[in-house]
Amino acid sequence: MISVPRYIIVGIAGLFSGYHILLGLVSLPGTASPVPALVAMGLYAVATVLSLWPKSPTLMPRWLAAFNLAVCVAVTLLVTSQLDPDRSIGNMTWHVAAVGTLMTITSTRRQQAFAWAGVFFLVAQSVLWTDLGNVPKLGVIGSVLWVAVSHMLARALAKAGRDARQFALAEREATDWQAAQEAHLFERQFRLRQTSTMALPMLRRIVERNGDLNEQERQECLYLEGGIRDEIRGRKLLNDAVRREVMEARRRGTVVTLLDEGGIDDLDETEMERVLNRLASAIRSTRTDKLIARTVPEGSATAVTVVGVSMSGDGSASMLAQDDQDDEVDLWLEIPRTAG
Repeated sequence: MISVPRYIIVGIAGLFSGYHILLGLVSLPGTASPVPALVAMGLYAVATVLSLWPKSPTLMPRWLAAFNLAVCVAVTLLVTSQLDPDRSIGNMTWHVAAVGTLMTITSTRRQQAFAWAGVFFLVAQSVLWTDLGNVPKLGVIGSVLWVAVSHMLARALAKAGRDARQFALAEREATDWQAAQEAHLFERQFRLRQTSTMALPMLRRIVERNGDLNEQERQECLYLEGGIRDEIRGRKLLNDAVRREVMEARRRGTVVTLLDEGGIDDLDETEMERVLNRLASAIRSTRTDKLIARTVPEGSATAVTVVGVSMSGDGSASMLAQDDQDDEVDLWLEIPRTAG
């Protein structure tokens, strides 16, 4: 999209406004008294400078728009009060183009209501000052057209800006969606490869023996099933050391549960490896009936909590998620998010 620098637009508008003041100075000999015209030029110059100030926002403040409207009324009345309506044509009616320019600037800066009020006053005063037949000769119609064109352009540019923002938002959403889909695809492929690596030797053995496995091999299948569940629920809680120690713990009879709820996604590779190695060490050194490792949400100083519980009796109540006051906590470990 091609954009015009703001200083070029401000400069062109300033040249137009200065030209109107020059015409007013040239026409001073034809006025009854130059003082009202000079006052009108001063007001017009002040309003123009305020309206074209380079560092001002695009939306004109209401007080400035109201001031421009007041200047429009004052300039029109001051200039026409010193002119003869029957022979005041040409440069002497410089105020018509000046008011049109000032109201066009006001309209461009999104204060169209004040701009239309200004040109309507110009039209009404011109009709009252002279007659309806002379109004086109004064250039009033041109001033009205300037405001109308600026109004349409301002609305078109505003709509184009809104459309551009919507397209940019839609593009960002599409990019985020694509990134999420690619991440899901990568995650699925990674988990499938990991599962295949873990389960393929046992699957081949099952095929070779036509499913006729001994008790030890059946138990090993259950351990592999637990390992596959870990890949799904444990996600980033797993590295080679953790996988190895979890499998050894299950072979010792420990029920191991790994739950990654996204709390360690923000850790860098070094900190992640430190946390996982500490988790592997905790699993290796613990002899308990049930062990749970869970990530802690971001914002906490703790990255992972590890709890080991010895179950009373035959453990059936705890296995069914029932509370038992006789259960003992063998291990309570909080692995910090940072090495300090």
